[in-house]
Amino acid sequence: MAQQDPFKDIRPYRDDEVAQVLNRLLFNPEFISAVTQYQFPAMANWLGWVLRPMVRMGLAREFGEFTSVREFQAKVGGYMEKMIARSTTKLSCSGIDELDPDESYLFVSNHRDIAMDPAFVNWTRFRMEMDTARIAIGDNLLQKDYVSDLMRLNKSFIVNRSAKGPREMMAALTQLSQYIDHSIQDGHCVWIAQREGRAKDGNDQTDPAILKMFYMAQRKQRSFSEAIERLNIVPVSISYEFDPCDYLKANELAAKQADGEYEKAQFEDIDSIVRGIVGSKGHVHVAYGEPLRGEFESPEQVAAEIDRQIISNYYLHPSNYLACGEQDDISAEQKAAFEARFERADEGAREIMRQMYANPVLNKQKQETV
Repeated sequence: MAQQDPFKDIRPYRDDEVAQVLNRLLFNPEFISAVTQYQFPAMANWLGWVLRPMVRMGLAREFGEFTSVREFQAKVGGYMEKMIARSTTKLSCSGIDELDPDESYLFVSNHRDIAMDPAFVNWTRFRMEMDTARIAIGDNLLQKDYVSDLMRLNKSFIVNRSAKGPREMMAALTQLSQYIDHSIQDGHCVWIAQREGRAKDGNDQTDPAILKMFYMAQRKQRSFSEAIERLNIVPVSISYEFDPCDYLKANELAAKQADGEYEKAQFEDIDSIVRGIVGSKGHVHVAYGEPLRGEFESPEQVAAEIDRQIISNYYLHPSNYLACGEQDDISAEQKAAFEARFERADEGAREIMRQMYANPVLNKQKQETV
């Protein structure tokens, strides 16, 4: 009797599933329409009936023969390289050469961009010829079947945030905890954000609830400190000179301040994903910290150490210093590029947006004085 797969509904697709999933995507009208709209924005509406079959054939030529996740990711890597060339002025990385390429790590990262945070982590590993990490993604971002298929082809696993009721939520969290531990023990790196949702105000803080979830799968076998050591946690800091969604985040925070709440449009997260991918980011830096070692008695202690590393390793850009009023060694061109960004924000949101860029500087200064 075949062994049951306890993670089938949340795990990434396996190599033996790739061909079937790609075939399903090629015959998904919504996916083909979305790609057509992206490639031919000016003609897709009135010439879609001609373009869609051409797009399907083109995709079949490029992806139709793939039989492994590695082949799929190598192809995606080509698109990623073009996107980085178009949307960044520089991509740099630190700390990765201190990590053992044969070790599996749980990367706990600050969270500024829905898609690009894990993408940049995986790109830096891909360029060093290291295995890419499995990526935790909330099911709130997978409202369309073809988006779910694409993400799971690209090594994403699903965080079930839509679970209702204590029993269902406990089952979902336990399964997630077991899957993360299983992945690490099976030799796979994992990426997860330090909190649910992006840090829209520029303050990077780890939610201890994430760390409690890590322990759920192990609490009957080992102590909390042993479980943390076993997971091989490495904090990661990702910093963007410019956040393509900065004015949208600021507008949202301003609306919350004014009205006490903010209701997202139906596909607002999908729009943020697209803006984050194609929008101008300037210089992007990915900083890998050191694996967590030592005795940790509580999730709050671990959260504090992750925060310490993320803040201390955070690369500060001219945009961060300008937001704090520091102008030394910053060119007139850099100042103009930064100030131009505020034109897109609502008037009441501009100070919030400035604070968003200033907070990483202030947090680093605060940490250095403690």
